[in-house]
Amino acid sequence: MSGPAAWFRREGLALLTDFYELTMMAGQWREGRMDRRVSFDYFFRALPPHTGFAVSAGLGLFLDYLENLRFDDSDLDYLRSLGVFDDDFLAYLRDFTPQCTVRAVPEGSLVFPFEPAVQVEASILEAQLLETALLNFMNYSTLIATKAARVCLAAEGEPVMEFGLRRAHGPDGGVTGSRAAHIGGCTSTSNVLAGKAYGVPVSGTHAHSWVMSFPTELEAFRAFARQYPERCVLLVDTYDTIKSGVPNAIRVFQEMRERGMNVRPAIRLDSGDLAKLSKLAHKMMAGAGFDDPLIIASNDLDEDLIADLKRQGAKINGWGVGTHLITAFDCPALGGVYKLTAIQSGNEWQARMKLSSNAEKATDPGRKQMLRCFDAEDRPLGDIISLEEHPPHRTRGTLAGRLQKNPHLPAHIEGVARVGTMLRPVFADGRRTAAPEPVDRLRARAQAELAALPEEYKRLRNPEIYRVLLSEELGRMKDRMMTHPELA
Repeated sequence: MSGPAAWFRREGLALLTDFYELTMMAGQWREGRMDRRVSFDYFFRALPPHTGFAVSAGLGLFLDYLENLRFDDSDLDYLRSLGVFDDDFLAYLRDFTPQCTVRAVPEGSLVFPFEPAVQVEASILEAQLLETALLNFMNYSTLIATKAARVCLAAEGEPVMEFGLRRAHGPDGGVTGSRAAHIGGCTSTSNVLAGKAYGVPVSGTHAHSWVMSFPTELEAFRAFARQYPERCVLLVDTYDTIKSGVPNAIRVFQEMRERGMNVRPAIRLDSGDLAKLSKLAHKMMAGAGFDDPLIIASNDLDEDLIADLKRQGAKINGWGVGTHLITAFDCPALGGVYKLTAIQSGNEWQARMKLSSNAEKATDPGRKQMLRCFDAEDRPLGDIISLEEHPPHRTRGTLAGRLQKNPHLPAHIEGVARVGTMLRPVFADGRRTAAPEPVDRLRARAQAELAALPEEYKRLRNPEIYRVLLSEELGRMKDRMMTHPELA
């Protein structure tokens, strides 16, 4: 089998950037600052509404992009045609290869507002070039993985199939979204290209048109059962779900049983009162001797509708979720940002901080590490962002720190039995530091971290706010810069 298309290897994307990134690069070049080394952090300031966590996703795609980042002749010809960039700068781009160092939280990990999920250290030209692409890869994937995790939490462990391709925002929105949805917990996708490109399991039933193309619904069901006896899920709402769809499905599954085929009867409901219809369908199938039918529901579902169907006692044990998942319908963008935090001067690093009249937009200065605190049962208690060279102090199970928005105020995390380092090297010297992880491993990481996360952070409404502190040293530095802006 041939490999995925070059697009999905993220080749040929050097111009996947905002124009001002290139003009800033050219300006730095002409100012002779091309070797100035800097540090940038990627983070987001707010979670989607009613959400207590985010599932970090998109890192693998960004690393694919980095490994293949080159300016080819067509890129340079286009840039030359703009009449903005001189030949010396274009010659620099011709020879460009990434030399940055990237640290990041492992893909599939849980992250929270203001945490540096990705840290890039590079020359100022290279760091500037990477901004738009990094934001593009991380923001959308993290958004969809997080939405998928909420949907799967509502489904309470029952399989969730992602059906969103036809409503996605373009081909790459569909394929990238399918990858992210699987990382967030979906068991499979209808998207065949995502299956090929990323190894996401594929699944599907049949459309109403299959039923309508046969003389009768019963003939349509029998034909589908003949062709796909091991994958036979029958869509029962083309005409009348209770009067014809379910009875005809039962008849087909009885005929399969009579032929000695031990298959689990499975139907899909795609319209109507899903709670009522699922109960009636289950009663009819149980009455026919099928005690454990698979009843899949679809039709513009999201986590709130799934939770409400559960509340109503719906007899649904499989979920097909499309539009509201792949578009993150109730929150269509994650506001991730990429901010300069330090500049190297000789052998020293000088911290930098963006100040703002809006305290929410003030950044955390300096090169940092992120630590996650766990209790004796290995459940996360909170995170501390520290300066790289100054890890936080721990005294008898308590880590002291400062509040992120009010760094003059002390705070602490108690009951700490273990501390884990979150930012890990993922890219150096032009290549990954380790082989790409398959998506099923990323999904398993997300599932394990969600299972360990206390329930109060996973509520679909009014979740508890997860504690993220600054270390005492970082808090003091931030407070000093806020008080004396000339230091920032």
